[in-house]
Amino acid sequence: MKTIVSSACFLLLLLVLSACHNTADLDSNGMPGKLVLAIYAGGDNPQAVKSAMATFGSYLEKKLGMPVEFNFSTDYTSVIEAIRAKKAHIAYLSPFSYVLASQTHDITPIATLGENGKPAMYHSVIFTNPGTGINSMADVKARAKTLTLCFADPASTSGHLIPRAYLVTIGLNPDSAFKQVIFAGSHPASVLSVASKKIDIGCSTMEYGIEKLERGNELKADQIKILWESDPIVSSPIVARNDLNKDFVKKVQGLFLNLSKDAPDVFAAYVKLYHPKLNGLSYMPVQDSMYNGLRKIARGIKDLNVGQ
Repeated sequence: MKTIVSSACFLLLLLVLSACHNTADLDSNGMPGKLVLAIYAGGDNPQAVKSAMATFGSYLEKKLGMPVEFNFSTDYTSVIEAIRAKKAHIAYLSPFSYVLASQTHDITPIATLGENGKPAMYHSVIFTNPGTGINSMADVKARAKTLTLCFADPASTSGHLIPRAYLVTIGLNPDSAFKQVIFAGSHPASVLSVASKKIDIGCSTMEYGIEKLERGNELKADQIKILWESDPIVSSPIVARNDLNKDFVKKVQGLFLNLSKDAPDVFAAYVKLYHPKLNGLSYMPVQDSMYNGLRKIARGIKDLNVGQ
């Protein structure tokens, strides 16, 4: 009996130790035994993202000679946490979530999507349903106390930071100016909540939110009225942990930068989910300084709540 109890305790200890083991651990040279990537899978069709990443994962395994695993999330704050907690080596971040994650100075951007050699751009929009009778931001300001407002993800650039900053500049503090403010959790949820008249005013991205839903026949053009559009926003960065082996990071970076040329089908599998036309698109190097404008905006918003 004593032997059985001792064996059971030993097995339990092994299970506990196994559970505590971080699959993203590095060896003494900063090399992972398995490459782990954290990525926002989106709120509208996460299975499509997972399928595209499976194709990319197989490509990476062949090129790197090691297993590859993806840590999928439906919100950006979880992606930030994965890279901060060292549960992932590489992460796909939105521009604002990168600004947040980079505050600890333990990650470096290695690539972003480019268009004809320059960073791809996108826009934030504030919109309503035509049925509200709201035709301008002046109308929003006049009726704010009776209106519900919807942001996307707390760490979203176009679905939170940029529209929040704009609203503050016109005298509408989202924390007090509206009847109710909520986070939908994703861009599609923000857009569709307004299209279905559940929410009066929504915030999202034009290219990856509204236009993407229209292409998928999930939204009709007459269901949404654009009230405001931002200046162009620099595209999202892919980042690496600073404790990773530098030569290994360069190799991974090179695989991203050459992907559209070396494996166009692998490149297209993910990128086409957001860009209907791939001409001129490829990954390109990215610098931290490209996001200084967003840092300035974030610093200018007092008591910014990003859900962390």
